Amino acid sequence: MKERGRFILGMIMGIVCTVLVFTGVYAATAATDKKTPDNKVQDGVESVDGEDKNDSSEAGNLLTQNGSAAGFNAQELMDAKANYIMRLVDNYFLYDVTQEDYQTAIYRALMDACNDPYSCYYTKEEYASMQESTSGVYCGIGCLVQQNIKTMLINIVRPFKNSPAEKAGIKAGDIVYKVDGEEVSGQDINLVVSKMKGEAGTKVVITVYRESTGEFLDMEVKRDFVEVDTVSSERLTQDGHKLGLITILEFDEPTTKQFLDALDDLRNWGAEGIIIDLRDNGGGLLDAVTAMLDPLLPEGLSVYMQDKYGTREDYKSDAACIDIPMAVIVNGNSASASEIFAGAVQDYGVATIVGTQSFGKGIVQSVVPLGDGSAVKLTIADYYTPKGRNIHGVGITPDIIVEAEREDDKELTHEEDTQFMAAVKEVLKQISVKGAGE
Repeated sequence: MKERGRFILGMIMGIVCTVLVFTGVYAATAATDKKTPDNKVQDGVESVDGEDKNDSSEAGNLLTQNGSAAGFNAQELMDAKANYIMRLVDNYFLYDVTQEDYQTAIYRALMDACNDPYSCYYTKEEYASMQESTSGVYCGIGCLVQQNIKTMLINIVRPFKNSPAEKAGIKAGDIVYKVDGEEVSGQDINLVVSKMKGEAGTKVVITVYRESTGEFLDMEVKRDFVEVDTVSSERLTQDGHKLGLITILEFDEPTTKQFLDALDDLRNWGAEGIIIDLRDNGGGLLDAVTAMLDPLLPEGLSVYMQDKYGTREDYKSDAACIDIPMAVIVNGNSASASEIFAGAVQDYGVATIVGTQSFGKGIVQSVVPLGDGSAVKLTIADYYTPKGRNIHGVGITPDIIVEAEREDDKELTHEEDTQFMAAVKEVLKQISVKGAGE
């Protein structure tokens, strides 16, 4: 009897609790309905016409059924839930949230669902900023940055000479922690770069972490117009031989012409061998790198891509190519387009790769404009070297492995640069072999 009594008492208490819970839910929903007019999610999320289906109580009813309500599909449930959450925010959140805030957050969340650090949503302003940076001329602080895909931290690869960043004291190796007080760790690198850029004469505070000293430093930088020379070249003489050095910072729109001009200039000067430095080059545009490979490779594949459906797209070089001893230097920050470049010349044997294992980004992104000034960036394919190697997560293994002996805050001379000197030695060896063959 005692056990039965406890059971009946438990049933009664359960019923009472259930009634109280549903009463509370109904009261909260009713209060929300009274405080807020009908809202519709616009621009990309389907809105539901009619007072009943746009009512937050309908959303509440759907949610309490865990998405299993008969007659409602997943899209309707998602729309109802989103509307319900927005009503709660509008009515109870301490601060104002605009429709634009909601929309941007929704679009970002859709891309976050890809769980891919390379896929993201750009607002109109962010997309314009990204297009500006690939043109080679922009207004900002003037530094080359790269994102570590494992930690998602953004590192200063180098400030450009005489740039606002260099004048403010920002150094290679600094980690970007905040921009104008907003923490940017884990954000897409293009979004962070867009925050750094702005009108000439305006100021931005960049908070960096300097690992060498263990300090967080606030750097006030005055933005200015920055024209980036993505390619630099140098004439060198070593052991009586003329050598050319071409350093490529990134693969942007102006890079192809700058590279081809530098290559022609060095060959006209009489360079017997070429060293191409791709260290700390985080990549860039696929069209740029394939155009730069064309004069270096014999006729055939330079790279190919393959999408999720197995569809393949080939990029090819023509038969016209130069025949000159060559070495390419890479390191752990050489990524994406840099690895396409290094992988292609390595596969054809037209250059020796010197340095350390490259980054390992063997996937391709495409930026898709959305018609209103905004855009999304999506990972769309794997890429493969001419011999069919996909180096994603692996990287390019140098033919000659040489560790660096450089310090982040010190610019080494050529003689102090062990990787560069190893490349020089390799090119001189190729020149010697070629001379003996002739």
